[in-house]
Amino acid sequence: MTAETSQTLISSVQRALNIVDIVANAHRPLPVKVIAQLAALSLGTAYNITRTLVHEGYLASEPDGLVLGVRFPGLRHGDDEAVLLARGRQTLRDVTDELGATAYLSRFDDGEVRILDIVDAAASPRVDLWVGITDSAHATALGKQILAELHPEQRLDYLSRHPPEGLTPHTISDRRTLLRQLKCAGGASVDRQEYAIGYTCVAVGLRAPGLVGSLAISRPNGRPDINLDKTIRTLQTYAARLSLQLGADRFGQFTI
Repeated sequence: MTAETSQTLISSVQRALNIVDIVANAHRPLPVKVIAQLAALSLGTAYNITRTLVHEGYLASEPDGLVLGVRFPGLRHGDDEAVLLARGRQTLRDVTDELGATAYLSRFDDGEVRILDIVDAAASPRVDLWVGITDSAHATALGKQILAELHPEQRLDYLSRHPPEGLTPHTISDRRTLLRQLKCAGGASVDRQEYAIGYTCVAVGLRAPGLVGSLAISRPNGRPDINLDKTIRTLQTYAARLSLQLGADRFGQFTI
C-alpha cells in the first residue's frame, strides 16, 4: 500500500467493517466488551461504533450481545451461519415468549448435530447439557428430529459413529428400536426424560436451502403438563416462518 493510498483510508470505516466482520464470524451473540477486545479498541470507541451500526440496521442488539442486523448484505444470500443466527434469534425469542419455555435452534453440520443458539425462559431453565449433543442426539428431541430428517444413509452413518448409549433409564439405547422410532417420527419428536431426568423436550424439523435442523423447547416436569399437540403446532408455525425467511434470503428476496 502506498503512502498516498493509506492517507485516503478512513480509519473509522475500517473499524466499523472490522466489527461487522467479527460479529458475522461469531457463533453466538457478542457483548460489546468482547467485541472491543477482539477489535483491539477502547470500550468507548466500540460502544460508539456498534451503536451506530445498530441504528443503521447492520447489527442488531440482543439481551446477551450483538448479532447481524437485517440490513447486512449477507442476509440476502442466506449461506452464512451468522445469518441463520440473526434470523433464528428472533424466532427463539418468539417461541420462548409464547410457550414460556427455553428454546433451542440446532442443525446438522458436517456429519454432526450441533446446537446453534439457546434463548432461556426465566421460569423454565434450560437442561444441563452434561453430555455433549454431538454424542447424544439419540437421546434428545432436537437431535432425534434432525436424525429423522436425514437420508437413511446419513442416519446410519451418524449412529455408526455415535452408538446410542443409555443416559437415563428412559433413553432408547437399542439401535433397531431407535431407528423404528426415527422412521415414524413425522414432523415432530419428543424426549421424555431420555437425556435428563425431570425434563420433557419437544422438537420439530427445520428445512431451508442447505439446512437440515430443528426447533425445540424444554420444560421441567414439575411445571403444568404441556398440551403436546398445541406445542407441536406452535413450533411448526415458527419453524415454517423461519424456513421461508431463510429461503427468501437465499434467493435474493429481502425480508424482515
